[in-house]
Amino acid sequence: MNPVTVVRGSSPLVLAQPHSGSFVPEDIRANLTERGAMLADTDWHIPQLYEGLAPEASVVRAEFNRYVIDANRPPDGASLYPGQNTTGLVPMVDFENRPIWHEEPDEAEIARRRELFHAPYHAALQAELERVRAAHGFAVLYDCHSIQSHLPFLFDGTLPDLNIGTNNGATCAPAIERAVAMACLNGPYSHVLNGRFRGGWTTRHYGRPAENIHAVQMEIAQKTYLKAEEPPFAYCPDTAADLRDTLAEVFAGIESTFGEFA
Repeated sequence: MNPVTVVRGSSPLVLAQPHSGSFVPEDIRANLTERGAMLADTDWHIPQLYEGLAPEASVVRAEFNRYVIDANRPPDGASLYPGQNTTGLVPMVDFENRPIWHEEPDEAEIARRRELFHAPYHAALQAELERVRAAHGFAVLYDCHSIQSHLPFLFDGTLPDLNIGTNNGATCAPAIERAVAMACLNGPYSHVLNGRFRGGWTTRHYGRPAENIHAVQMEIAQKTYLKAEEPPFAYCPDTAADLRDTLAEVFAGIESTFGEFA
């Protein structure tokens, strides 16, 4: 199994999809608890949700599940949100603080997974961003995520529908941040800019406007496109259709800024 799929596009836009994969090697799957085997924290159906919305964009997608190793965490395992509950490079609990392993992976096992899965994904993403920047003079990374809207272990209350992360404006040009926020404001969904999710390691690591790489993370509440935020986490085309309209406006807004960077 190739740990990463890359679909090369012709535009400056690169869609990263680090958490939609469901592949778990058999030796790793055997160590998952019954709860862990549900893969409940997957970013369910993200490729389907975004299919065709930015047809000229590149896509870099992790095929392995985030329980194998989290491609949106720094390779050294440092916390992205100090002082707040979160999950690590290889998570030991799920988003409800329930153990997912019969025997927790040790440092040697984490290092093995980092080499086999995390490193190839980021090598592919880095290469695609550099290719796009060389072709256009700049690149825009849009990091695709989704999550259940009610997870007390991670945040209080109910998450807004659309959560835009730019690490408080550090990872992209102001014009891109404004365009994304305005598209969300004009749609029917609740949204927040740099709230609980300000952008994970992908956004913070690659988003370097001074070097002509801009990055935005979009964390979507799964109630906006799933039939229910519980197994079997089924995609709901009718519900998703409205969300896809808003996301198409997000991409139109991003693309409207391209003339400022070319």
